[in-house]
Parts: sequence; C-alpha cells; structure tokens
Amino acid sequence: MNPRVKAVKARDNYKLEIIFSNGEVGIYDCSPLLNFGVFAELKDKVYFQQVRAAYGTVVWPHEQDICPDTLYLDSIKIKKIDNKPLHWTGTKSRASR
Repeated sequence: MNPRVKAVKARDNYKLEIIFSNGEVGIYDCSPLLNFGVFAELKDKVYFQQVRAAYGTVVWPHEQDICPDTLYLDSIKIKKIDNKPLHWTGTKSRASR
C-alpha cells in the first residue's frame, strides 16, 4: 500500500503540496482534472483553497476527493527549501478517534 496523505496545502496554479505518511513531500497538479465532472467546481480558486486532509486523502467540502494512490504515484516529490511548515489541515486517523 502506498503512503497516505497526512497534510495538504493548496498552492498556486491548482497544485497541492502534500505531506505523506512516510514523510515525503510531493506536489500534485490538479489542473488536468478541472474539466471533468465533479472536479469542475475546483476551478473556483477560493473553493480550491478549502482542501483538507481526511481519511488518508484530500477532500473538498462538496465531497470531491482524489485517490490517495494517484496522489502519491503522480506527485512530484520535493525537498523542503525553507523552514516554513505546512499549514496542517489533517484530521485524526480513524484508529486514534
């Protein structure tokens, strides 16, 4: 099983900066999804910014989500280049509730 999403922050140009459960940080580009069905709502930049981490993946208020395996496999892994932490939007795992 691939690592799951621990935290996410929306970036410019419909990209997500994601911290995975294995400690890797990746950038996932959502722009290819924006013309498909339920993902069209993500074109609204204010709405796109409302992304949060839940249940090991990323979700938006109207229940759009992206497969966590897709997020991990298709993200570009990066190293942190500054000391600014991501704004943590993660939730407790089901096991810790």
